[in-house]
Amino acid sequence: MNVTIEEIISKLKSAKTVAIFCHVRPDGDALGSGLALCLALNNLGKTAYMCCEDLPPEKFNFLSATGLVKSEIPELEYDTLISVDCADEARLGVFCKRFQKFKKTTINIDHHISNSGFAKYNYVINCPATCEIMTGIFQKAGFEITKDIADLLMLGLITDSGNFTHCDVTEKTFQTAAHLRACGADVNKINYEMFSRQSKARAKLFGRVMNNIRFDLDDKFAYIVISMADMQEFGADKSLTEGFVDFPLTIDGVEVAAALLEYKKEQYKASLRSKGTVNVNSVASAFGGGGHILASGCMLFGTLEHVLDKLTYAVYQNL
Repeated sequence: MNVTIEEIISKLKSAKTVAIFCHVRPDGDALGSGLALCLALNNLGKTAYMCCEDLPPEKFNFLSATGLVKSEIPELEYDTLISVDCADEARLGVFCKRFQKFKKTTINIDHHISNSGFAKYNYVINCPATCEIMTGIFQKAGFEITKDIADLLMLGLITDSGNFTHCDVTEKTFQTAAHLRACGADVNKINYEMFSRQSKARAKLFGRVMNNIRFDLDDKFAYIVISMADMQEFGADKSLTEGFVDFPLTIDGVEVAAALLEYKKEQYKASLRSKGTVNVNSVASAFGGGGHILASGCMLFGTLEHVLDKLTYAVYQNL
């Protein structure tokens, strides 16, 4: 059950020692919202740490705050645990059980429509990014938004909204961006680092993968496969594949795009995108995943062709 923004602010202001968690394989919104909150609480004189099972991908290193993320929680006596940008406890990875068993204050701040409301205090709003929600909290609470905090919040806002192109972007999203820009957020640098700059390894892998786009369901469904063999050939890691799924969605007639990233033998991470006709949250939910109506993900198991058959049928059921 959702609580009010006033209740969340009250809990943040009364907290003294805080651990902040985000989902495994953190993206810009998870890092941006979690680190912005961490810095804001530190600036208020509180002890706060940002923890994630996986350290930030190298591409986020242009923001110095990413170096604060810890893969192990410092052993302190915490009074508050906070989850940001995480739809369910399982996605907290190694920190899941600690969050579940914590007897004091737990807070869940998120924007996923599939959020399970797993904390004692849940503040979940369906919008483009958790960073939009966090900015609203800071404004309402009167927390100072320094340039470093503004950069982090703008990072999440830009990346999770698809650079303000997703259908769920609203007037409030742009108002949030304007406020963060006024606080010093470097929009040009964030856009360059996230959408323009890439390594030779990523460029070569992108060319290989896109040369093998496959189509189904009368060309309404387009999908790509990123194999471990291709990544090894070009010396690319999994983090370099972020954004690949967006390209097939730009093709005329395609309503749903999927990127299947091979994690290990007969295990694939599916990233799903929709132009709006298909609710890909429903597609992902069929396999235990979830996310948003326009962007979701899940894990699939089996041979590649078996996985593709299952995924194609799930998309077909939602067309």
